[in-house]
Amino acid sequence: MATISLCLIVKNEEQNLEQCLSSVQGIPDEIIIVDTGSSDRTKEIAAKWTQHIYDFEWIDDFSAARNESFKYATKDYILWLDADDILKPEEKVKLEHLKDTLTEEVDAVAMKYEIPQDGSRRFISHTTRLRLLKRTKGFIWKGIVHEDIAIEDAYHFMNSDITVTHTKTGSATGGPPPMRNLKIYEKHLARGYTFSISDTLNYARECQSHKQYEKAIRYYELCKDHPEIPRENQIFILHKLATCYVYNNQPEKELELTLEALAKDVPYPAFSCRMGEHFLKSGNLEAAIFWYRSAYSSPPGERYSWSAVDNAYHTWLPHQQLSLCYQALGDTAQAKHHQQWAEFYRKG
Repeated sequence: MATISLCLIVKNEEQNLEQCLSSVQGIPDEIIIVDTGSSDRTKEIAAKWTQHIYDFEWIDDFSAARNESFKYATKDYILWLDADDILKPEEKVKLEHLKDTLTEEVDAVAMKYEIPQDGSRRFISHTTRLRLLKRTKGFIWKGIVHEDIAIEDAYHFMNSDITVTHTKTGSATGGPPPMRNLKIYEKHLARGYTFSISDTLNYARECQSHKQYEKAIRYYELCKDHPEIPRENQIFILHKLATCYVYNNQPEKELELTLEALAKDVPYPAFSCRMGEHFLKSGNLEAAIFWYRSAYSSPPGERYSWSAVDNAYHTWLPHQQLSLCYQALGDTAQAKHHQQWAEFYRKG
């Protein structure tokens, strides 16, 4: 049986930490908690679970804090979580089985990461992250925000069916997303820090989240054809760019970027929906129907799970739009059929 060190970095997580640790109780052989400056009961709660609590001065760099937490791990594998992540009971069972059966040639295990997009938790996006890492391989983190594991082709990766669930969303209360990440990036820019391509992409995403569309466009454009960006992330960037151009009152760019995306790969659901919208606006309902059907008939492939997948584009949204198309054609039966599917997905 493999042994596991659970590593977390925390700050003012008294509302979340107990739930996180309870959700994996009994699985880690040790728990490492690096605190970056809590002023609430976080460390008191952590002390109920582990003696391995360490202070780390916050330097506006998430990778630095995560790398610090990895330094204290002593077991075969390192499992990392955020304090507002959990494993649902059925996922905990899967992880327990994985721990019992994991063989030593596996260097890292990927898990799905489920992220709510609103307070109702009905609208979900997901991505895939390397979650369980062999300690002796010396994995390190890169990126000042939205950090990720630096990987090499020689590593032996395993895809699992385990899902980690994020429990907190910035839009849960209907307010704007927090400014923390954007401010961290801008502090580094002001200091003359040179962004990696990963930093550039994530800074663009933060600018978009805060409706700074012109700036987001500028940084997305730096990324979309960069040789270090894999094809699936190029498609993701084109999708984000198209959205920014629409909000920046440049809707003509949406069709241009949609066609560029379709020329790169099989239709990604978001761009099938964009084509459907294009034909719906022009009154070509048959063409609109074709593209909306394509959106839900062809969900994102496995490789797209490593970028952020917004489930709306292959679930409720195309059905909602198909209902409108069929209503316009006078086909009430098909309109009702697709409206029922839209409501099914909306209810989660």
